[in-house]
Amino acid sequence: MSTTRRDILSIGLEGHDQLNAELGGGLPPGSIVLMEGDYGAGKSALSQRFTYGFTQENTSVTYLSTELTVSGFINQMHSLSYDITSELLEEKLLFLSADFDSGGALRGDGEQERKELLKRLMDAEAMWEPEVIIIDTFDAILRNDPKFESLVRNDEGRQAALEIISYFRDMISMGKVIIITVDPSTVDDDTIDPFRSIADVFIELEMAEVGSETRRSISVKRFAGMGEQVGDSIGFSVRSGTGIVIESRSVA
Repeated sequence: MSTTRRDILSIGLEGHDQLNAELGGGLPPGSIVLMEGDYGAGKSALSQRFTYGFTQENTSVTYLSTELTVSGFINQMHSLSYDITSELLEEKLLFLSADFDSGGALRGDGEQERKELLKRLMDAEAMWEPEVIIIDTFDAILRNDPKFESLVRNDEGRQAALEIISYFRDMISMGKVIIITVDPSTVDDDTIDPFRSIADVFIELEMAEVGSETRRSISVKRFAGMGEQVGDSIGFSVRSGTGIVIESRSVA
């Protein structure tokens, strides 16, 4: 296990991949991290890599998924060589599953419960106890809260976002790291722009088809409180049985 600097949370696995080094040694405590990318860009794979790496550094994590069940999460992590069974049993990792159907709609709950989805999220005290909280994907939460949707329709989306941000700021004032993933094709700019503006770390995930190959990259738009030098563009791939593999890096 590597030595974690007091002013940075290492995402570990130095002997497995180079992601921690490419991101300057880890993420600063007390920060909001926005990871933005289209479907298939690698948001969940990177979130899962962060989760596993943090737990290997004895950093506690909550992972809220809007796509995976508990068994699906365990199987997915295992397929990436990120075995988190013991971390779950030892409560280093709290996994929560939001019950959404294949169409992205919240399943089961009545209309009143849906109206209070964001409130229920913020009232779930156990979720916010760990040092790192990952919400994958945050846009699904926003889209399934009718109260939030109503504010957006009335051109009050920015104000609604600011209320959520206020809560996030309360959390990070205690040194926590909040990582949210967003598919920008599912929400309008007025909704997501406030989160882009306040994110301490803002990265965009990009992908391009080159022949039969899909090339993915991390484009670092902002990285406040970095430990060491952070690459502007970090190429990576997701490999079954291996996980995240760093392919290339460039620095402006």
